[in-house]
Amino acid sequence: MIRPAKVGDLPEILQLIKDLAIYEKAEHEVLATVEELERTLFGEVPKVFAHVVDVDGKVVGIAIWFLNYSTWLGKHGIYLEDLYVQPEFRGQGFGLALLKELARICVERGYPRFQWWVLDWNSPAIEFYSSHGAVAMDEWTVHRITGEALKKLGS
Repeated sequence: MIRPAKVGDLPEILQLIKDLAIYEKAEHEVLATVEELERTLFGEVPKVFAHVVDVDGKVVGIAIWFLNYSTWLGKHGIYLEDLYVQPEFRGQGFGLALLKELARICVERGYPRFQWWVLDWNSPAIEFYSSHGAVAMDEWTVHRITGEALKKLGS
């Protein structure tokens, strides 16, 4: 079953985030804690949201998302930060069900865009997304600034 996350899901959500980071060869980059997730997902005015795959009371998949904005369209959209389903539960339609739920939210709220990033080496994910109508935005290059460079720029 796909449902919005609850506070009690946070330890399982954090483990799934770590599992995704291991898959993406970036485990060392996960600094999130259950407490931090609680503040961001369930604080007074949440800016980040999560849906989970619940199988017999166990969280086996996540979709973590937030609103983005298109100045050209003058409307919000959904940015999918993480989509992950435990390997033993893949192939059962859970990933697609998570995508469909977020697409449903877009349609219901009048958001014209639903987007995300995928690593260029992740062929299974690229094929999965493409098979459901996603189009690679390969004319765009992602830029990021962190750490000391961010501190320098912000000072």
